[in-house]
Amino acid sequence: MKKLSFYFLLILFLTACNSTKHVAEDEQMLTQNYIFVDSVRDKSTELEKYILQKPNPKLLGAPIGLYFHNLGDHNKPKTALKWGKKHPKKYKFIKNIFSEKQSIAYANSFIQLNNWFLSYDAPVIISENKVKRTSENLWAYYKTQGFFESKVTSKVNRDSVRKKATAEYRIRRGRPTLLDTIKLKIESPVLDSIYKKSGMRSLLKSGNQYNDKTFRKEASNVVKLFRNSGVFYFSESALGFYVDSTRTDYKTNVEFLVAKDRFKEEKGNYVKKDYKVHRIKEINVVTDYSYTKKDEVPSDSVSYRGINFLAHRKLKYNPKYLAQSIFFSSGDVYKDTLRNLTRNHLKSLNNFKSTNITFTPINGTDNELRMDLFLSPKEKFTLGFETELTHSNIRNIGSSAKFSLTNRNAFRGAELLKFSFLGSYFNSNNGPGWEIGADASLEIPRLVAPFGLSKLVPKRMSPRTLFSLGSSFQKNIGLDRQTFTFLSDYKWQYNRKKTIQLEVFNTQYIQNLNVNRFFDIYSSEFTNLNAVAEIYDTANGTSFYPLSTDLSTQASESLKFIDAVASNSSFQVSNSDNYNTVLNIQNRYNIVTSDFLIPTLAYSYTYNNQIDFKDNNFSFFKARVSNSGNVLGLFSKNYNENGKKTLFKIPLAQYFKTDLEYKRFWDVGVNSVFGIRTFVGAIFTYDNSDIPFTRSYFAGGSNDIRAWQTYELGPGSRNSGLEFNVGSFKFLTSAEYRFDLIGSLKGALFVDAGNIWDISGSEFVDSDAKFNSLSSLKDIAIGSGVGVRYDLNFFVLRLDVGFKTYEPYLEESKWFKNYNFSSAVYNIGINYPF
Repeated sequence: MKKLSFYFLLILFLTACNSTKHVAEDEQMLTQNYIFVDSVRDKSTELEKYILQKPNPKLLGAPIGLYFHNLGDHNKPKTALKWGKKHPKKYKFIKNIFSEKQSIAYANSFIQLNNWFLSYDAPVIISENKVKRTSENLWAYYKTQGFFESKVTSKVNRDSVRKKATAEYRIRRGRPTLLDTIKLKIESPVLDSIYKKSGMRSLLKSGNQYNDKTFRKEASNVVKLFRNSGVFYFSESALGFYVDSTRTDYKTNVEFLVAKDRFKEEKGNYVKKDYKVHRIKEINVVTDYSYTKKDEVPSDSVSYRGINFLAHRKLKYNPKYLAQSIFFSSGDVYKDTLRNLTRNHLKSLNNFKSTNITFTPINGTDNELRMDLFLSPKEKFTLGFETELTHSNIRNIGSSAKFSLTNRNAFRGAELLKFSFLGSYFNSNNGPGWEIGADASLEIPRLVAPFGLSKLVPKRMSPRTLFSLGSSFQKNIGLDRQTFTFLSDYKWQYNRKKTIQLEVFNTQYIQNLNVNRFFDIYSSEFTNLNAVAEIYDTANGTSFYPLSTDLSTQASESLKFIDAVASNSSFQVSNSDNYNTVLNIQNRYNIVTSDFLIPTLAYSYTYNNQIDFKDNNFSFFKARVSNSGNVLGLFSKNYNENGKKTLFKIPLAQYFKTDLEYKRFWDVGVNSVFGIRTFVGAIFTYDNSDIPFTRSYFAGGSNDIRAWQTYELGPGSRNSGLEFNVGSFKFLTSAEYRFDLIGSLKGALFVDAGNIWDISGSEFVDSDAKFNSLSSLKDIAIGSGVGVRYDLNFFVLRLDVGFKTYEPYLEESKWFKNYNFSSAVYNIGINYPF
């Protein structure tokens, strides 16, 4: 296999040495574009969109796609018959042994392989025509920027021997033209009145440089103003900008005209109509529209607050609730913003496949409209299925699956009732493990709150209420944990970019079912404890060592030894390090094995200015502040033997937690994106509470610091060797460059940095695990690596290889000491890491 791989790479390398293999003798392959603006080379991406020909895409300086293309041959046979004529011996050999059908399949396999190679990037052949058109594009672009006297020249540098060429574009912009006198003329009295009352400030200002984009924005603002003031028939065609091009002083006068009237077709003739403010007279909502029934008369109808709800069968939606998604009432002035709000609100219900809204003038009037909404419902019941691969330093490769059933419009108010069932299976160091769980959730498309609180959030913000109840059971995963969760969640879209979420009662009860397995599951803790037992026996003449490994007695004997050490003050003095090791183990044992009641109240703010999934220039920020136990803690004054507050004899988690996350992405070229991500989180406990293991921070994993496995890194500069490492403070930052490789295959280069620390102030925590001051930032670990991703449209399959670049826990040679494939971490994930 190694030899085959070597020969394949050798062939690829030899082919790569001749990148012009498929370039004809009288042609040249484009290798570079050079753009000079006023004699200075311009390397920005702003002008890239105007260049019609670009060199073949490269990865680390090599056109990989072109190399694959060159492995193919344009002259090879395209059909099995022609392939048989060219390779008669092979064709007949297969035919004689098997059959004619197998020989055709054999030939087609070679044809398909050749076609597969040729499907990759062919060499870009320089074209004089496209170079000329690119020059025209660049000239037109600078004209839109106010450089009316700009000149663009182009030159093609050909190397006929190497069959390669470069293109040069030299741009001399000249002096820009400035805006001088600006006049606005609105001939329609209705439009003039609206404009003056609005107080709109023009974007066109005397002294500014001419720019087409400013004129387009000005036109767009004026159109929005009139259409949001009831002028339904107003469009951009009614606007005109007249620029004085006769002046020679590099200044221009601008006259902005708004037409007095519009043309309307009546009986084959076009007549002039004055602009008027339109109002909504009638609203009809067809709740079960389909194209096949568009001409049928609805059989069921209900009128609610001036809105007519219609259905071809039985009306299945409660008009009271569906009306909340319609932002028009009879008599309202027409507005584009309300039309868009209605459409978006109806789509957000996730009950309809399509929402078509039309406005029709009512006969006999010239300022009244009928609003018709045609809603095509989705299937009432839908099934969902999700799968995922998992891996950590505790769990080996495993798989999980989730099956869900969704019931739409469950209670006639566009609610979503969802039942989910999940299961996972994997193989760990302690044998096979599994998890099963189920939950039920109800999402209501409005705020459900007492005392009229629902009125605090207007319906234009698309408020949501979510109630969820679930439970899960784990076997051979840690200590065989069982959880019960209840959640009530409120969420609304403050505006297009900002989202608010309020978790009013997010409560989880965690019960460990097999705490006696602690020292078996976390064997490193047992190993460390056993080592201290040997020293303790020598110093005290006891016989604890070796501690029992029998599951029936391992936990009891280990705990008995821990109690003995904790109460031995002389051993504390003579062997302080070993004494602290035992107390640390005892502290972690108490945290991991403890049951917890975690009643959370949380507030989240999210800012995201991404326009759609194709937008690669956007920012994302999320802040979440939460508290656990502050309210329920008022109802209890009970404490357990460890000094922890309890409710119903269950330890109550009491802490404040803050998470901040920022992401920024830039489009840095053709199909290339550069992104950064930073996360900071901190947990502060009170009333002597511990932090539940499930709420602690960890480092490492496919979406974290990818050079370390999950729970492997930290805290601080410790290299504990424990199966799990958690902290109460976390810092993480990542940078990633994403680019296209071949077809749907993407590549990435990344750097991750961060760590976790302890800020609880616990006496059991080692000093090198604590975050003391900014000097602790020296403990930040750094990983770097490469990744490949395969885009399947509906999700991205990802493989990232992380290399340990800086290891803060090493005594010396912290940089690149284990920067190799044997120490690398191979991360398999779904979708991008951030």
